Amino acid sequence: MRATFMYEAGDVRVHDAPDPVIEQPTDAVVRVVRSCVCGSDLHPYHTMAASDRPVSMGHEFLGTVEELGSDVSGFKRGDLVVSPFAFADNTCEHCREGLHTSCPNGGFYAAGGIGGGQAEAVRVPQAQGTLVKLPADVDAALLPSLLTLADVYGTGYHAAQQARVRPGDTVTVIGDGAVGLLAVLSAKRLGAERIILMGRHKDRTDLGRFFGATDVVAERGDEGIAKVRELTGGHGTRAVLEAVGHMPAYEMAIGVVRPGGVISRVGVPQYAAAPVGFASLFGPNITLTGGPAPVRAYIDELLPAVLDGTVEPGRVFDRTVSLDQVPEGYRAMDQREALKVLVTP
Repeated sequence: MRATFMYEAGDVRVHDAPDPVIEQPTDAVVRVVRSCVCGSDLHPYHTMAASDRPVSMGHEFLGTVEELGSDVSGFKRGDLVVSPFAFADNTCEHCREGLHTSCPNGGFYAAGGIGGGQAEAVRVPQAQGTLVKLPADVDAALLPSLLTLADVYGTGYHAAQQARVRPGDTVTVIGDGAVGLLAVLSAKRLGAERIILMGRHKDRTDLGRFFGATDVVAERGDEGIAKVRELTGGHGTRAVLEAVGHMPAYEMAIGVVRPGGVISRVGVPQYAAAPVGFASLFGPNITLTGGPAPVRAYIDELLPAVLDGTVEPGRVFDRTVSLDQVPEGYRAMDQREALKVLVTP
């Protein structure tokens, strides 16, 4: 099969790789129908050392079941399924508490010997607990939105849930990437009355307004903090959803959260330590939460509105490439020429 690998920073290649096979009775093999490039894929694209090469890439996909291990029930060949970016047994104590990313029998695609989703097929460990069956007759136009359930929609929703966004809230969302925009959508769905989106790319912030943002702040740093404070009567907002992962975004989150508020981080942190002391979080009683989104816990809840078209999270995809064109997709996202790249067979 064809699959995507990263060899070092900036060096993405698509070439032949062994076909995935059933290795454990809990496995399935899924033929990929749609996959994509994630903003988090750009982190190794910027920093990966040549000594680490090559690494399988991709963690978001939906596809059709091709093979099933002997312990997997409830699925059959040809079923259309979506997979969360983290596989999990969905039965352990952590999964039952909605923490699938902490499943002791789980893990992540494109890591630990498991192939990535930017490929023609993927071996899915813990398939019964991981995969979610989709309607067989689903309209192909819905596939991009269904694909967002693998990661970015569930991650944006996790940000809002962890911040306990509630009806009438004023919320700040930091970051106008796909996760930030879907955090806007999620906050709106949870009843937020005012949503301030901090982003500086107009095509993206326009989409943010479509999803429910009421205000856009293009300024960064101290200037951006001052603008949010001005918009909120000097107070800041109770909930801040940080969807970037770099230190300046975290510092802005501290700057715009009001006393007693919550900072919910879902941008993968690109730093080893962050301020949590008296002046930053402790003194004003700020709660810090977030983490890798257990999207499996949210798919059943989010799926109906995607299927009936009530929400359209697939609007975050603004470029489509074939599998062999994936390196160009990375380049386009890195150069801010594309928000999020959809990959077709």
